[in-house]
Amino acid sequence: MILSDSTGLKNKAHATKLVGAGRRREWTGAVVNPPVWRASTHLYVSTKDLAEGPRRNEDGRFFYGRRGAPTQWALCDALTEIEPGAAGTVLYPSGVAAIAGVLLTLLRPGDVLLMTDNAYDPSRAMGRGLLHDLGVETRFFDPLDMSAYEALFCQKTRAVLLEAPGSLSMEVCDVPALARIAREKGAVSVLDNTWAGPLGFAALDKGVDISLMALTKHVGGHSDLMMGCASAGPELYAKLRQRAQQLGTVVSPDDASLALRGLRTLNLRLGQETASALAIAEWLSRRPEIAQVLCPMLPGSTGHEFWKRDFTGGCGLFSFTFKGGDGASRNRFIDALELFGIGYSWGGYESLALPIEPSHYRTCMAWPPRGGDPQDCHGVRLSIGLEDPNDLIADIEQALARMQGS
Repeated sequence: MILSDSTGLKNKAHATKLVGAGRRREWTGAVVNPPVWRASTHLYVSTKDLAEGPRRNEDGRFFYGRRGAPTQWALCDALTEIEPGAAGTVLYPSGVAAIAGVLLTLLRPGDVLLMTDNAYDPSRAMGRGLLHDLGVETRFFDPLDMSAYEALFCQKTRAVLLEAPGSLSMEVCDVPALARIAREKGAVSVLDNTWAGPLGFAALDKGVDISLMALTKHVGGHSDLMMGCASAGPELYAKLRQRAQQLGTVVSPDDASLALRGLRTLNLRLGQETASALAIAEWLSRRPEIAQVLCPMLPGSTGHEFWKRDFTGGCGLFSFTFKGGDGASRNRFIDALELFGIGYSWGGYESLALPIEPSHYRTCMAWPPRGGDPQDCHGVRLSIGLEDPNDLIADIEQALARMQGS
Protein backbone atom coordinates (compact mmCIF):
# COMPACT_ATOMS: atom_id res chain seq x y z
CA MET A 1 0.00 0.00 0.00
CA ILE A 2 1.51 3.29 -1.14
CA LEU A 3 -0.96 6.16 -1.07
CA SER A 4 -0.82 9.10 -3.44
CA ASP A 5 -2.69 11.23 -0.91
CA SER A 6 -4.54 10.91 2.39
CA THR A 7 -8.10 10.79 1.06
CA GLY A 8 -8.25 7.02 1.26
CA LEU A 9 -7.61 7.15 5.03
CA LYS A 10 -10.15 9.79 6.02
CA ASN A 11 -12.77 7.45 7.49
CA LYS A 12 -10.46 4.65 8.56
CA ALA A 13 -9.67 3.52 12.13
CA HIS A 14 -6.62 4.82 14.00
CA ALA A 15 -4.68 1.60 13.46
CA THR A 16 -5.17 1.82 9.69
CA LYS A 17 -4.29 5.52 9.55
CA LEU A 18 -1.07 4.95 11.48
CA VAL A 19 0.07 2.41 8.90
CA GLY A 20 -0.73 4.44 5.80
CA ALA A 21 -0.44 8.11 6.80
CA GLY A 22 2.38 10.10 5.22
CA ARG A 23 3.25 7.41 2.69
CA ARG A 24 2.61 9.43 -0.46
CA ARG A 25 3.95 7.84 -3.64
CA GLU A 26 5.93 10.93 -4.55
CA TRP A 27 7.78 10.69 -1.21
CA THR A 28 8.32 6.94 -0.99
CA GLY A 29 8.74 5.79 -4.56
CA ALA A 30 8.83 2.00 -4.68
CA VAL A 31 9.77 1.47 -1.02
CA VAL A 32 7.61 1.20 2.09
CA ASN A 33 9.08 4.03 4.18
CA PRO A 34 9.91 7.58 3.08
CA PRO A 35 13.70 7.68 2.64
CA VAL A 36 15.82 9.93 4.83
CA TRP A 37 16.42 13.07 2.78
CA ARG A 38 19.48 14.79 4.23
CA ALA A 39 19.65 18.11 2.45
CA SER A 40 20.43 21.69 3.31
CA THR A 41 20.51 22.92 -0.29
CA HIS A 42 17.64 22.34 -2.72
CA LEU A 43 18.55 22.88 -6.37
CA TYR A 44 16.44 24.64 -9.01
CA VAL A 45 16.35 23.90 -12.72
CA SER A 46 16.45 27.59 -13.67
CA THR A 47 16.44 31.13 -12.33
CA LYS A 48 12.74 31.32 -13.22
CA ASP A 49 12.09 28.28 -11.05
CA LEU A 50 14.26 29.86 -8.31
CA ALA A 51 12.12 33.01 -8.34
CA GLU A 52 8.98 30.93 -7.80
CA GLY A 53 10.41 29.27 -4.67
CA PRO A 54 9.55 31.93 -2.06
CA ARG A 55 6.06 32.50 -3.47
CA ARG A 56 4.66 29.09 -2.55
CA ASN A 57 5.30 28.16 1.05
CA GLU A 58 3.92 24.67 1.57
CA ASP A 59 5.05 21.15 2.35
CA GLY A 60 5.85 19.28 -0.83
CA ARG A 61 7.59 22.30 -2.39
CA PHE A 62 11.38 22.23 -2.33
CA PHE A 63 12.94 25.53 -1.28
CA TYR A 64 15.71 25.22 1.30
CA GLY A 65 16.53 22.74 4.06
CA ARG A 66 14.86 24.76 6.81
CA ARG A 67 11.49 24.08 5.19
CA GLY A 68 12.12 20.37 5.24
CA ALA A 69 12.06 17.68 2.58
CA PRO A 70 9.99 14.50 2.04
CA THR A 71 11.02 12.87 5.35
CA GLN A 72 9.77 15.79 7.45
CA TRP A 73 6.79 16.39 5.16
CA ALA A 74 5.72 12.76 5.50
CA LEU A 75 5.77 13.04 9.29
CA CYS A 76 3.77 16.29 9.25
CA ASP A 77 1.28 14.70 6.86
CA ALA A 78 0.88 11.65 9.08
CA LEU A 79 0.42 13.69 12.27
CA THR A 80 -2.16 15.89 10.56
CA GLU A 81 -4.01 12.80 9.36
CA ILE A 82 -4.48 11.44 12.89
CA GLU A 83 -5.55 14.83 14.35
CA PRO A 84 -9.21 15.38 13.39
CA GLY A 85 -9.83 18.97 12.35
CA ALA A 86 -6.19 19.83 11.67
CA ALA A 87 -5.18 21.67 8.50
CA GLY A 88 -1.49 21.09 9.12
CA THR A 89 1.24 20.31 11.63
CA VAL A 90 4.47 22.13 12.48
CA LEU A 91 7.49 20.23 13.82
CA TYR A 92 9.82 21.52 16.55
CA PRO A 93 13.12 20.13 17.89
CA SER A 94 11.60 19.30 21.32
CA GLY A 95 8.31 19.42 23.19
CA VAL A 96 9.42 22.55 25.05
CA ALA A 97 10.32 24.13 21.71
CA ALA A 98 6.78 23.39 20.54
CA ILE A 99 5.33 25.14 23.60
CA ALA A 100 7.63 28.12 23.05
CA GLY A 101 6.92 28.24 19.33
CA VAL A 102 3.17 28.27 19.88
CA LEU A 103 3.21 30.91 22.62
CA LEU A 104 5.62 33.14 20.69
CA THR A 105 3.18 32.97 17.80
CA LEU A 106 0.18 34.03 19.87
CA LEU A 107 1.55 36.57 22.36
CA ARG A 108 2.93 40.09 22.17
CA PRO A 109 4.26 42.52 24.81
CA GLY A 110 1.41 43.64 27.07
CA ASP A 111 -0.65 40.48 26.51
CA VAL A 112 -1.91 38.16 29.25
CA LEU A 113 -1.56 34.38 29.18
CA LEU A 114 -3.69 32.16 31.41
CA MET A 115 -1.84 28.96 32.32
CA THR A 116 -3.25 25.96 34.13
CA ASP A 117 -1.57 25.64 37.53
CA ASN A 118 -0.79 21.95 36.96
CA ALA A 119 1.13 22.58 33.75
CA TYR A 120 4.44 20.94 32.90
CA ASP A 121 7.15 22.74 34.86
CA PRO A 122 9.07 24.00 31.79
CA SER A 123 5.80 25.65 30.68
CA ARG A 124 5.54 27.38 34.04
CA ALA A 125 9.19 28.42 33.85
CA MET A 126 8.54 29.83 30.39
CA GLY A 127 5.72 31.97 31.74
CA ARG A 128 7.88 33.33 34.54
CA GLY A 129 11.04 33.65 32.47
CA LEU A 130 10.98 34.03 28.68
CA LEU A 131 7.45 35.44 28.42
CA HIS A 132 7.93 37.73 31.42
CA ASP A 133 11.09 39.09 29.82
CA LEU A 134 9.11 39.83 26.66
CA GLY A 135 6.48 41.78 28.57
CA VAL A 136 3.80 39.06 28.73
CA GLU A 137 1.96 38.50 32.02
CA THR A 138 1.20 34.90 33.00
CA ARG A 139 -1.68 34.20 35.37
CA PHE A 140 -2.05 30.72 36.83
CA PHE A 141 -5.49 29.21 37.41
CA ASP A 142 -7.03 26.11 38.95
CA PRO A 143 -8.59 24.23 35.98
CA LEU A 144 -11.14 22.63 38.32
CA ASP A 145 -12.51 26.01 39.46
CA MET A 146 -14.46 27.26 36.47
CA SER A 147 -15.72 30.49 38.02
CA ALA A 148 -12.25 31.57 39.19
CA TYR A 149 -10.86 30.75 35.76
CA GLU A 150 -13.46 32.84 33.99
CA ALA A 151 -12.87 35.75 36.36
CA LEU A 152 -9.17 35.92 35.38
CA PHE A 153 -9.89 36.99 31.79
CA CYS A 154 -9.34 40.61 30.86
CA GLN A 155 -9.19 42.63 27.65
CA LYS A 156 -5.52 41.72 27.26
CA THR A 157 -5.96 37.95 27.58
CA ARG A 158 -4.85 36.41 24.30
CA ALA A 159 -4.23 32.75 25.06
CA VAL A 160 -4.95 29.94 27.51
CA LEU A 161 -2.56 27.03 28.03
CA LEU A 162 -4.24 23.82 29.20
CA GLU A 163 -2.93 20.38 30.06
CA ALA A 164 -5.02 17.26 30.60
CA PRO A 165 -4.35 15.41 32.72
CA GLY A 166 -2.29 17.81 34.81
CA SER A 167 1.43 17.25 35.09
CA LEU A 168 2.46 15.07 38.06
CA SER A 169 -0.90 15.24 39.90
CA MET A 170 -2.97 13.91 36.97
CA GLU A 171 -6.24 15.82 37.41
CA VAL A 172 -8.50 15.81 34.34
CA CYS A 173 -10.35 19.06 33.70
CA ASP A 174 -13.34 19.86 31.53
CA VAL A 175 -11.30 20.78 28.48
CA PRO A 176 -14.24 21.49 26.14
CA ALA A 177 -15.79 23.91 28.65
CA LEU A 178 -12.48 25.69 29.34
CA ALA A 179 -11.80 25.99 25.61
CA ARG A 180 -15.31 27.29 24.94
CA ILE A 181 -14.94 30.02 27.56
CA ALA A 182 -11.58 31.03 26.09
CA ARG A 183 -13.12 31.35 22.64
CA GLU A 184 -16.04 33.38 23.99
CA LYS A 185 -13.52 35.72 25.63
CA GLY A 186 -11.56 36.12 22.38
CA ALA A 187 -8.56 34.03 23.48
CA VAL A 188 -6.87 31.10 21.73
CA SER A 189 -6.90 27.81 23.62
CA VAL A 190 -3.77 25.64 23.51
CA LEU A 191 -3.65 22.11 24.90
CA ASP A 192 -0.53 20.16 25.78
CA ASN A 193 -2.00 16.83 24.66
CA THR A 194 1.10 14.70 25.14
CA TRP A 195 -0.50 12.31 27.66
CA ALA A 196 -3.34 11.00 25.49
CA GLY A 197 -2.38 12.34 22.07
CA PRO A 198 -4.97 12.45 19.28
CA LEU A 199 -5.64 8.73 19.58
CA GLY A 200 -6.94 9.24 23.11
CA PHE A 201 -8.26 12.80 22.95
CA ALA A 202 -9.31 14.54 19.73
CA ALA A 203 -8.44 18.01 20.98
CA LEU A 204 -9.44 20.12 17.98
CA ASP A 205 -12.73 18.26 17.65
CA LYS A 206 -13.39 19.06 21.33
CA GLY A 207 -13.03 22.79 20.72
CA VAL A 208 -9.32 23.37 21.38
CA ASP A 209 -7.65 25.74 18.90
CA ILE A 210 -4.08 24.36 18.95
CA SER A 211 -3.03 20.89 20.06
CA LEU A 212 0.63 20.23 20.80
CA MET A 213 2.62 17.14 21.76
CA ALA A 214 6.10 16.14 22.79
CA LEU A 215 6.83 13.54 20.10
CA THR A 216 9.77 12.58 22.31
CA LYS A 217 7.27 10.54 24.31
CA HIS A 218 4.76 8.15 22.73
CA VAL A 219 5.32 8.84 19.05
CA GLY A 220 9.08 8.27 19.28
CA GLY A 221 8.40 5.49 21.71
CA HIS A 222 11.98 4.28 22.06
CA SER A 223 13.68 6.99 24.16
CA ASP A 224 16.02 7.93 21.34
CA LEU A 225 14.79 11.21 19.88
CA MET A 226 13.70 14.72 20.88
CA MET A 227 10.87 16.40 18.99
CA GLY A 228 7.59 18.26 19.38
CA CYS A 229 4.70 19.30 17.17
CA ALA A 230 1.65 21.55 17.02
CA SER A 231 -1.47 21.02 14.92
CA ALA A 232 -4.22 23.54 14.18
CA GLY A 233 -6.88 24.67 11.74
CA PRO A 234 -6.01 26.67 8.59
CA GLU A 235 -5.56 30.18 10.02
CA LEU A 236 -3.57 29.26 13.12
CA TYR A 237 -1.54 26.64 11.29
CA ALA A 238 -0.40 29.28 8.80
CA LYS A 239 0.66 31.55 11.66
CA LEU A 240 2.50 28.75 13.48
CA ARG A 241 4.33 27.80 10.30
CA GLN A 242 5.36 31.39 9.58
CA ARG A 243 6.67 31.99 13.11
CA ALA A 244 8.58 28.68 13.13
CA GLN A 245 10.27 29.66 9.88
CA GLN A 246 11.10 33.12 11.23
CA LEU A 247 12.75 31.45 14.23
CA GLY A 248 14.70 29.08 11.99
CA THR A 249 13.02 26.06 13.58
CA VAL A 250 13.84 22.76 11.88
CA VAL A 251 14.08 19.09 12.85
CA SER A 252 16.59 16.53 11.61
CA PRO A 253 15.38 14.20 8.83
CA ASP A 254 16.98 11.33 10.72
CA ASP A 255 14.86 12.11 13.79
CA ALA A 256 11.77 12.56 11.60
CA SER A 257 12.40 9.08 10.20
CA LEU A 258 12.60 7.66 13.74
CA ALA A 259 9.35 9.40 14.66
CA LEU A 260 7.65 7.96 11.57
CA ARG A 261 8.83 4.48 12.53
CA GLY A 262 7.51 4.94 16.06
CA LEU A 263 4.20 6.20 14.74
CA ARG A 264 3.50 2.93 12.94
CA THR A 265 3.36 0.93 16.20
CA LEU A 266 1.85 3.68 18.36
CA ASN A 267 -1.60 2.11 18.58
CA LEU A 268 -0.24 -1.25 19.77
CA ARG A 269 2.17 0.26 22.28
CA LEU A 270 -0.38 2.64 23.75
CA GLY A 271 -2.90 -0.16 24.12
CA GLN A 272 -0.44 -2.39 25.98
CA GLU A 273 0.91 0.41 28.20
CA THR A 274 -2.59 1.60 29.08
CA ALA A 275 -3.82 -1.89 30.00
CA SER A 276 -0.72 -2.55 32.11
CA ALA A 277 -0.93 0.85 33.83
CA LEU A 278 -4.56 0.32 34.77
CA ALA A 279 -3.80 -3.14 36.19
CA ILE A 280 -0.91 -1.75 38.25
CA ALA A 281 -2.93 1.28 39.39
CA GLU A 282 -5.76 -0.97 40.56
CA TRP A 283 -3.28 -3.17 42.45
CA LEU A 284 -1.68 -0.16 44.12
CA SER A 285 -5.08 1.19 45.16
CA ARG A 286 -5.53 -1.91 47.34
CA ARG A 287 -2.17 -1.63 49.08
CA PRO A 288 -2.19 -0.37 52.69
CA GLU A 289 0.99 1.70 52.13
CA ILE A 290 -0.66 3.83 49.43
CA ALA A 291 -2.73 6.93 50.20
CA GLN A 292 -3.93 7.87 46.71
CA VAL A 293 -3.47 6.56 43.19
CA LEU A 294 -3.60 9.47 40.77
CA CYS A 295 -4.62 7.77 37.55
CA PRO A 296 -7.27 9.36 35.29
CA MET A 297 -8.48 5.94 34.13
CA LEU A 298 -9.23 4.82 37.69
CA PRO A 299 -12.76 5.45 39.02
CA GLY A 300 -12.67 7.93 41.86
CA SER A 301 -9.66 9.83 40.56
CA THR A 302 -10.05 13.59 40.16
CA GLY A 303 -11.81 14.29 36.87
CA HIS A 304 -12.40 10.64 36.00
CA GLU A 305 -15.88 11.61 34.81
CA PHE A 306 -14.35 13.98 32.23
CA TRP A 307 -11.86 11.33 31.15
CA LYS A 308 -14.70 8.83 30.69
CA ARG A 309 -16.81 11.36 28.79
CA ASP A 310 -14.20 12.95 26.52
CA PHE A 311 -11.28 10.53 26.13
CA THR A 312 -11.08 7.42 24.00
CA GLY A 313 -7.80 6.18 25.44
CA GLY A 314 -5.08 6.65 28.00
CA CYS A 315 -1.41 5.84 28.44
CA GLY A 316 1.03 4.36 30.91
CA LEU A 317 1.74 7.48 32.97
CA PHE A 318 0.26 7.96 36.46
CA SER A 319 1.26 8.88 40.01
CA PHE A 320 0.59 7.79 43.58
CA THR A 321 1.28 8.99 47.11
CA PHE A 322 2.33 7.13 50.23
CA LYS A 323 0.49 7.15 53.54
CA GLY A 324 2.65 9.24 55.83
CA GLY A 325 6.36 8.62 55.65
CA ASP A 326 8.90 11.08 54.37
CA GLY A 327 10.93 11.84 51.30
CA ALA A 328 13.73 9.54 52.39
CA SER A 329 11.48 6.48 52.64
CA ARG A 330 9.89 7.33 49.28
CA ASN A 331 13.35 7.52 47.75
CA ARG A 332 14.31 4.17 49.30
CA PHE A 333 11.30 2.67 47.52
CA ILE A 334 12.42 4.05 44.15
CA ASP A 335 16.03 2.98 44.68
CA ALA A 336 14.85 -0.57 45.46
CA LEU A 337 13.03 -0.98 42.14
CA GLU A 338 14.81 -3.29 39.75
CA LEU A 339 12.74 -3.12 36.56
CA PHE A 340 12.10 0.63 36.62
CA GLY A 341 14.74 3.08 35.49
CA ILE A 342 15.08 6.39 37.34
CA GLY A 343 14.84 9.23 34.87
CA TYR A 344 12.83 11.99 33.29
CA SER A 345 10.57 11.60 30.28
CA TRP A 346 8.08 8.80 29.66
CA GLY A 347 6.25 7.06 26.83
CA GLY A 348 9.18 4.84 25.88
CA TYR A 349 9.15 1.04 25.81
CA GLU A 350 10.83 0.88 29.24
CA SER A 351 9.27 1.59 32.64
CA LEU A 352 10.47 4.57 34.69
CA ALA A 353 9.95 5.88 38.24
CA LEU A 354 10.45 9.43 39.48
CA PRO A 355 9.98 11.11 42.89
CA ILE A 356 7.53 14.02 42.68
CA GLU A 357 6.83 17.02 44.89
CA PRO A 358 4.09 18.97 43.04
CA SER A 359 3.88 21.57 45.82
CA HIS A 360 7.11 23.02 44.37
CA TYR A 361 5.28 23.71 41.10
CA ARG A 362 1.93 25.08 42.22
CA THR A 363 0.61 28.59 42.71
CA CYS A 364 -3.09 28.11 43.51
CA MET A 365 -3.77 24.35 43.56
CA ALA A 366 -3.42 22.30 46.71
CA TRP A 367 -1.03 19.39 47.21
CA PRO A 368 -1.81 16.71 48.24
CA PRO A 369 -4.86 16.68 45.95
CA ARG A 370 -8.28 17.63 47.25
CA GLY A 371 -9.42 15.27 49.96
CA GLY A 372 -5.91 14.08 50.73
CA ASP A 373 -4.22 14.09 54.12
CA PRO A 374 -1.49 16.79 54.35
CA GLN A 375 0.84 14.10 55.72
CA ASP A 376 0.47 12.06 52.52
CA CYS A 377 2.46 14.40 50.30
CA HIS A 378 5.34 12.24 49.07
CA GLY A 379 4.64 10.93 45.60
CA VAL A 380 6.01 8.78 42.83
CA ARG A 381 5.31 9.05 39.11
CA LEU A 382 5.40 5.80 37.16
CA SER A 383 5.72 5.45 33.42
CA ILE A 384 4.65 1.93 32.55
CA GLY A 385 6.41 0.40 29.57
CA LEU A 386 6.08 -2.86 27.68
CA GLU A 387 7.33 -5.26 30.36
CA ASP A 388 4.92 -7.90 31.64
CA PRO A 389 2.66 -6.14 34.18
CA ASN A 390 2.89 -9.05 36.62
CA ASP A 391 6.66 -8.68 36.71
CA LEU A 392 6.30 -4.94 37.33
CA ILE A 393 3.81 -5.56 40.16
CA ALA A 394 6.19 -8.07 41.75
CA ASP A 395 8.99 -5.52 41.50
CA ILE A 396 6.86 -2.82 43.16
CA GLU A 397 5.86 -5.26 45.89
CA GLN A 398 9.45 -6.15 46.77
CA ALA A 399 10.40 -2.45 46.76
CA LEU A 400 7.54 -1.69 49.17
CA ALA A 401 8.78 -4.45 51.47
CA ARG A 402 12.35 -3.13 51.37
CA MET A 403 11.14 0.40 52.03
CA GLN A 404 9.23 -0.74 55.10
CA GLY A 405 12.09 -2.91 56.30
CA SER A 406 14.75 -0.20 56.15
